[in-house]
Amino acid sequence: MKFRVTMKTPDALECAIKSELEYMEPPEEYADDEKECYKEDQEQIALSVAKKWFEYGEYITVEIDTETKTCIVVEK
Repeated sequence: MKFRVTMKTPDALECAIKSELEYMEPPEEYADDEKECYKEDQEQIALSVAKKWFEYGEYITVEIDTETKTCIVVEK
């Protein structure tokens, strides 16, 4: 049997990205005043990639297959 579950995670995506960015160091060639822009750019890139699976940045659907015992994220 296969079934789908859609979950609403209002802040989970942005919180996960921002949490990861806290530990990310911009490349050394960036000046101090450019480092914040670098992180903002990386956040936008991550959100853009995640749009493949997250609708409106907060809805995600997974498909569970009880026969193969797998769970996959469904593209929106």
